[in-house]
Amino acid sequence: MAARLALPALLLATLSLPAGPAQARTICTVIMRADTAERLVEDGDCTSRVTPASTFKIALSLMGFDAGILTGPHAPVWPYRPGYVAWGGAAWTQDTDPDRWMTHSVVWYSQQITRALGMERLQRYATAFHYGNADMTGDAGADNGLDRAWIGSSLAISPREQVAFLADLVNDRLPVSAEAHVMTRRIVERTSLADGWTIAGKTGAALPRHPDGRLDRERGWGWYVGWARRGDETLVFATLAQDDPAEGGAPATGSPGKRRRDAFLQAWPTLIASPP
Repeated sequence: MAARLALPALLLATLSLPAGPAQARTICTVIMRADTAERLVEDGDCTSRVTPASTFKIALSLMGFDAGILTGPHAPVWPYRPGYVAWGGAAWTQDTDPDRWMTHSVVWYSQQITRALGMERLQRYATAFHYGNADMTGDAGADNGLDRAWIGSSLAISPREQVAFLADLVNDRLPVSAEAHVMTRRIVERTSLADGWTIAGKTGAALPRHPDGRLDRERGWGWYVGWARRGDETLVFATLAQDDPAEGGAPATGSPGKRRRDAFLQAWPTLIASPP
């Protein structure tokens, strides 16, 4: 596979296609060999940091399994309780285990893990992982880091930092137990493609804020990060987009993260093909 650090215009257009008529602007797509850190594809601004949103669940899973809070793909099972965040709809108002938490991106389950960890351990893990800016403090003056740090708040990470972290995960190099590595890789959702690749990845979506603090609902960020395996080859990837009304089309609907995932998987065969 030859390295290619710039994507052709046609492929960039494919990556910018969401599920509906609205348009999203691709901020970065980076694909790297997990063993050598050779970047095969890098296009866009891959060094600026933004909120990780629900892609942080990969890091949080490692913390939870290492600390013994999570004990298996289906344990513990925690019940939904009134007062928990439920903007994810019916999928979030059910009993949830680690596998279901990751698949449905259940925020309240994340918050139960962070509260069980406590701020000291949470901060220590984030720093040890070199996870972006590792800032778990949350909104300024709000003392809400355990509930919000990774959701459009203090924690921020770049696409390059995402792939470096993921390379450490797939190579068992993070400062957590071997079991935490294995269990985390096991619960990340997988997609099998026709060309023999298996993609394991996590979406993430969050809204930026206007200067006055209001959420900017027209410019949501959409992440998709993870790893891809075929035979003995393992690649890690991160792709980030932002909804952009200036690109035209109807207002975006659905999760920006899921739209990013769908566009990335559609483009994958071309992304990793050797250039002519």
